[in-house]
Amino acid sequence: MSTTQIKTPKGTRDWAEDDLILRNAVFAKIRRVFELHGGAEIDTPVFELKSYLTDNYGEDTKLIYNLQERGGELCALRYDLTVPFARWLAMGNIRHIKRFQIGKVYRRDQPAVSRGRMREFFQCDFDYAGEFDSMVPDAEVVSITAEVFEALDLPVTIRINHRLILDGLFSALDKLPWDEVQKEMETKGLDASVATKLGGYVLLGSAGEFDLAASLEMLKSDPLLLKNADIQKGVEEVELLLQYLNAYGVATYVKFDLSLARGLDYYTGLIYEVVLDDEGTEAKLQVGSVAAGGRYDSLVGKFSSRDIPCVGISFGIDRILTVLKARQEANLKPQTSRRLDVWIIIASSNTLLVEQRIVIARELRQADISVDFDAKADKKPRKQMDVAKKSASVVVFLEYTDVSPGGIRVKTLALPEKNLDNATAVDRKDLVCEVKKRLA
Repeated sequence: MSTTQIKTPKGTRDWAEDDLILRNAVFAKIRRVFELHGGAEIDTPVFELKSYLTDNYGEDTKLIYNLQERGGELCALRYDLTVPFARWLAMGNIRHIKRFQIGKVYRRDQPAVSRGRMREFFQCDFDYAGEFDSMVPDAEVVSITAEVFEALDLPVTIRINHRLILDGLFSALDKLPWDEVQKEMETKGLDASVATKLGGYVLLGSAGEFDLAASLEMLKSDPLLLKNADIQKGVEEVELLLQYLNAYGVATYVKFDLSLARGLDYYTGLIYEVVLDDEGTEAKLQVGSVAAGGRYDSLVGKFSSRDIPCVGISFGIDRILTVLKARQEANLKPQTSRRLDVWIIIASSNTLLVEQRIVIARELRQADISVDFDAKADKKPRKQMDVAKKSASVVVFLEYTDVSPGGIRVKTLALPEKNLDNATAVDRKDLVCEVKKRLA
């Protein structure tokens, strides 16, 4: 017998039982929001041609998993769902679409499992592709983001910034002290006084003291900054965005943060990052951002001769699940989802009632009710109940009798009721209706 420890590869995990139930419930809520906004689902290969991936992630290219060459093609596991989407648009000559995708992505990063940072993890993406009126798609993506976290009952702040306001300079902001960033700005031709003012706004934004409207008013009131054409255009677009966010009723979620700098190379306009409002949870788990995205108008052009404007958001499912699971464990939001509607229990191990259980299970399934029973039923009812409480919402309780039609008596019990004596007797012919009532 081997003494080697059996384990999953570093930064990966198995999904089963309660964790999988929770994950699927989260997927269902996110998918529903996407569908309410007219999203069409797509699915792309888990690996792409390596050349399609290596030119789009800047410093993060080193995190891409390369695959061993077979058949003459150099391939790599997808790093995100955005670049494959851009490739799909170019390949199909598609000009307009709202799309969503749920799938695994891979990054050869240092994992932190307790914070939901994995090497194999899920993303849920919604993207808007095509030529539309300015800021209309961007505002809808922000609204979708807010609606998703409302559905998940997670309070968040959506931090936004605009690439034009600090065009070409963002990559340094999260990595260098401000004095070095200011020097870099000046070497790239930005007036020293403008750089100094921007520094003040960056520090102000990172402090999170002002909402979107207040931040815009500060920028608009500064004639020195508005002399810069890029800054002026960026401010105008964010101002228009605010109007649409008010119409969507989600403007209160949004903060303008000039310190925000996404590390990817393909964003061209607005950029988003979503963080938890629950400071206690964030301080404990340190999950970081739980969603991020932005506008990328030039990415499709890397695959074809024609650019297609795009904007989208990507939800970090593993980080979101880490937070939701922590809530469950703290009994703040207990898990109530169960994988089955009904579990069938027999009263005595001396009479297994196998055929009767099969017939009843078939009838319930034909009525679109999920049901199961233990194929090894020589267990005491209490032990069967232990299984039922973990799996189902209703128990159908069978016991043998000489006086009932078919030789069985049927009772139902809605969980989490624990006392079998409180089960309600049901006419055999009324079982399906009774179960549906209890499930309603």
